[in-house]
Amino acid sequence: MLTILGFAMIATFLVLIMLKKMSPISALVLIPALFCVFVGKGAELGDYVIDGVTGLAPTAAMLMFAIVYFGVMIDVGLFDPIVRGILGFCKADPMRIVVGTAVLAAIVSLDGDGSTTFMITVSAMYPLYKRLRMSLVVMTGVAAMANGVMNTLPWGGPTARAATALKVDAGDIFVPMIPALAMGLVFVLALAYVLGRRERRRLGVLTLDEVLVEETETVLVGAGAGAGAGAGTRSSGGAGSGTDASRAEPAPGGDGFQGLDPHRPTLRPRLYWFNALLTVGLLTAMIMELLPIPVLFLLGAALALAVNFPHMPDQKARIAAHAENVLNVSGMVFAAAVFTGVLQGTGMVDHMADWLVGNIPDGMGPHMALVTGVLSIPLTYFMSNDGFYFGILPVLAEAGQAHGVSSLEIARASIVGQPLHMSSPLVPAVYVLVGMAKVEFGDHTRFVVKWAALTSLVVLGAGLVFGAV
Repeated sequence: MLTILGFAMIATFLVLIMLKKMSPISALVLIPALFCVFVGKGAELGDYVIDGVTGLAPTAAMLMFAIVYFGVMIDVGLFDPIVRGILGFCKADPMRIVVGTAVLAAIVSLDGDGSTTFMITVSAMYPLYKRLRMSLVVMTGVAAMANGVMNTLPWGGPTARAATALKVDAGDIFVPMIPALAMGLVFVLALAYVLGRRERRRLGVLTLDEVLVEETETVLVGAGAGAGAGAGTRSSGGAGSGTDASRAEPAPGGDGFQGLDPHRPTLRPRLYWFNALLTVGLLTAMIMELLPIPVLFLLGAALALAVNFPHMPDQKARIAAHAENVLNVSGMVFAAAVFTGVLQGTGMVDHMADWLVGNIPDGMGPHMALVTGVLSIPLTYFMSNDGFYFGILPVLAEAGQAHGVSSLEIARASIVGQPLHMSSPLVPAVYVLVGMAKVEFGDHTRFVVKWAALTSLVVLGAGLVFGAV
């Protein structure tokens, strides 16, 4: 009964948010509360929610201060050179912009933190997508898939969890999987190319005189294409993007992109190297685990504000500028805590996992690595990484060992579902992505699930071909 209710709760949640019948926060809170009553444990709902909130509180704190920290770094101009380089490559070609999104997300993912990746990627690319009227779900989908593949790095989380759960070396899991993961990343880039070509056919190759600065955006892009080009005109002869060319003066610099607005008052060019070293030091401390990540971002945000904006009114203004993102993301995380608390507290997630493992045919025993890889795709979407790697993976590994399949093969197969996992409603970072991109979570889910699942299958297939799984 708990198995059926567990699957029904997840299905109800996904259907309602994809059909936009409920907001994600409402669905994350009300649906599990209702199913908790159905299970007959309504009296224990408070305990389940408190347990869920307690478990996710460090993550919420990390996201709050990470948003403030990277928001300040964007305000003061730390990422301007990187963005100029990416935008210089992209120009106003939708295909290049989508591919550039994938490349930028993959590069930034090297720090092992999805929230950081999404904040930097969206901050850099959102203004260009918005100005050219490109599909924002393409941006969120490509960024999530690129980050999902890179999330398998040993310091990213899943690989370390698999190594810990099965008592094997993380390097022995990751290194043989490098060719398969590389194929997954190549597939994401190829998919970005295809999606970009589709956007190019829909929009044409646009030429911008200037990307107008909107007061509501923290980071905005100004691009010039020479004095003779009308804003928003299509080189392919299509209709303009809707901006009156007479209202925009040509940006200086000829055909080059100016990148981020070079005149915003929050820039601190004299402190560029201080901010760069502070960021490198912060990321290094994260990788070396010198302190808990929430503590590192708390200290980093406080130091960044104090040095870059020593006057109290300026600090308050910067905090207020990023308060909406902080509230949206932290609110979503605490709402997700209700969902995970009920799912785990009632035992639904355990019964679902036992049902899935128990229904594996005996004849599949020698192919448990393949079974693990296939199961990792939906299971890591419907449950947390901790739940899968510490609860389900040891059972799968034990079943595999009984048929001569090594724990290392099982562990390698277990990480192939990460491209889809990064868009799970139980992953706090995805709310940073959709929140900053101003995309409905349901729209993102509807777009990305099929492509992310296909990416996971590509990684799994490549792992089989290269003999890692």
